[in-house]
Amino acid sequence: MKTNHILKIEQAVAKRVKTGDENHFWHDYHKAAIEQFAHLERWEKAARAMAYAIENQDVYAFREDRIGGRTYYTYEKSEPVLQYDPDLQEEIVAEQEFLKEFPQGRELIENQLIGTNSKGHITWAFERILRLGVSGMQQQYEKALQNAPDAEAEQFYKGVLILLDALRSWNKKHVQAYEGIGNFALAERMRSVPEYPAKNFREAVQAFYMQHLVVMSENPYGGNGPGRLDYYLWPYLERDIKEGRCTLSEAKEIIQELFLLFDERLHPVDGWVEAIVVGGTHLDGTSAVNPLSYLMIEAIMELDVTHPSVYVRLPENPPEDFVKLCAKYMMSGNNRAQLLYDPAVVNALVKNGKPYRDAVEYACGGCMEIGLQGMSSDFLYIGWQNIAKILELMITGGVDLRTGKKLSSFGVNNGLEYYSDFEAFYKDFIRETKRLIYIYLKRQDIYSEQTQKARPSYLISSMIDNCLERGRNMHAGGAKYHDYGGTPLAMPDTADGLYAIKKAVFEEKICTAEELVLAMKANFEGYEPLRLKLRSIPKYGMDDAEADALASQLMRDISDAYLSYRTRWGGCGKPVILTFVYSPVAASILGATADGRKMGKGVAHGITPHSDAMKHGISAAINSCGKMPFEKFSGGASTMWDFDSSWANEAVIEAVIRAFIQQGGQIFQGNTTSLAELVKAKEHPEGCEHLIVRVGGYSARFVNLSKELQDEIIHRMRHCN
Repeated sequence: MKTNHILKIEQAVAKRVKTGDENHFWHDYHKAAIEQFAHLERWEKAARAMAYAIENQDVYAFREDRIGGRTYYTYEKSEPVLQYDPDLQEEIVAEQEFLKEFPQGRELIENQLIGTNSKGHITWAFERILRLGVSGMQQQYEKALQNAPDAEAEQFYKGVLILLDALRSWNKKHVQAYEGIGNFALAERMRSVPEYPAKNFREAVQAFYMQHLVVMSENPYGGNGPGRLDYYLWPYLERDIKEGRCTLSEAKEIIQELFLLFDERLHPVDGWVEAIVVGGTHLDGTSAVNPLSYLMIEAIMELDVTHPSVYVRLPENPPEDFVKLCAKYMMSGNNRAQLLYDPAVVNALVKNGKPYRDAVEYACGGCMEIGLQGMSSDFLYIGWQNIAKILELMITGGVDLRTGKKLSSFGVNNGLEYYSDFEAFYKDFIRETKRLIYIYLKRQDIYSEQTQKARPSYLISSMIDNCLERGRNMHAGGAKYHDYGGTPLAMPDTADGLYAIKKAVFEEKICTAEELVLAMKANFEGYEPLRLKLRSIPKYGMDDAEADALASQLMRDISDAYLSYRTRWGGCGKPVILTFVYSPVAASILGATADGRKMGKGVAHGITPHSDAMKHGISAAINSCGKMPFEKFSGGASTMWDFDSSWANEAVIEAVIRAFIQQGGQIFQGNTTSLAELVKAKEHPEGCEHLIVRVGGYSARFVNLSKELQDEIIHRMRHCN
């Protein structure tokens, strides 16, 4: 139950988010770079302009605050067109370099055959500021500066010191503001942290949030995740409880105020995911679930917010009551829950080269992309490719079914009718997909090279392993792991199409290749008997051994295309299998598919079987899913399970969760809201602003979604008895 203090904070936040507030951060940053620091070297210009923008952010202080610090959504609402400093804009130069090396790149991007570049998506070691304070980190970097091995390291250390000082200066402004309105308790706390190490739970929360705001000012991109907040805060709370300074109920109030501050800052942008993961595993393999893990889940369940995203790491043999709480969260948590199973995720990381001691520190750098907390650079998720579109072009010999246009950038000119056996067709399909994934990942290398110069990210780099020792920012070779994560979208749809081709064209001779291509070009108009035969062929999700085996082979081969790539600093590509908002987006460029689906059908979520293929029930679908090569999914593989509200209850969901993890699944999410309620909210949105749904990797207010996304959610498979 919410306390009076939290109710008061909720009411105050509700008033503020209705009017909103403009943040002119990026205007200040570029203006300072152009007008005040133009004479400086690029590295120092970036540091000084960022420090100026941070120090000059507005300070919002209220008497009811017990946690200090507040910024608002960082994209401009009514700011005049910005004049950007070209030295601090990596995108233009990077894209020019990419198109110079790959002239066909523009057509590949426009047709979703290679992904775009997404900034952000990272977890960082914020606990350093809790443990050392700004002053302690400053001492580390001053010592490193005295022994800098080269000019680049010297510049990096100086840049970090400039940003640490900016954090200190902005915090001091808050101290003065809170003193000015008579909130002396908070002013005193902020005088202590983050300048010095946190001595108790309240100070640890305050130090965390102030550094979080400044990091998110420096790197204001969706997908930045605080990660293991309960893990690093629990020692402070545990000590306070033992020494009588704080109770669990008081701690819950503090956490709820923290969560309300998250939502106040990001209220207009549900898709701006900042993920906290609770629970998990210790280095020795034992459960890391602690009382704060329970408390954070309970805290978010009581709040009507979409930020932060609170996800759960289930350790091996999780506590019984913790699994039950997860089921309750899934059932009654406003569709905000996402569960990750540690043995499956950690195993994939270890199998693909990460030491266990690092793998066990994983967190979500946003929607669900797996990163190692404080060890990876911020390309954990950088975009996606529509694998089903590649299959379409393989079938037609490069002709887009939607437009009738032949793509000159596609590498295969012979259509399906050219092949005399399925194996040869599949081999060429994988070869072409690998070629496109290579171009996609090479594009990220080009962006990373420009990013290290134009966006050095000094503050967040100071909380990434090996940057201090190497004297480099995270994109200049400083980060311990320089991996790129990308999404091969619509793999279940692709598997169904491939299996239909295998059976209908090459084995059972239901139709010729020419007949199938003609039917697809006609969107099956006039080919209904053939379409029905294609629909009757088994699909991934029906627990059919042969169909599932092909799906598994496809996912293995596509994952290997990522994993075999070596990035510019020795990292690798990582398959991050999610769907986010892309189901209707991907469908919008797809024609009819080889398994008999007409154009316009949304694609499957992550590695979840397509809704059309789950007619045999959730048990069959989970059995199929469990056969997939999870050891290959080092970036994470999500699933979406929506439940019919007339069937779902906590006991049912608990049983499904247990079945899922027994099969070795990695990431579990879904909806439990009734279909009737969704339809009503779509037709009459007024009064339905409270309705939150799981979109795919994030949760959003249903009435704020596009019509296409609303329809996609409404038409998903809803599992029932």
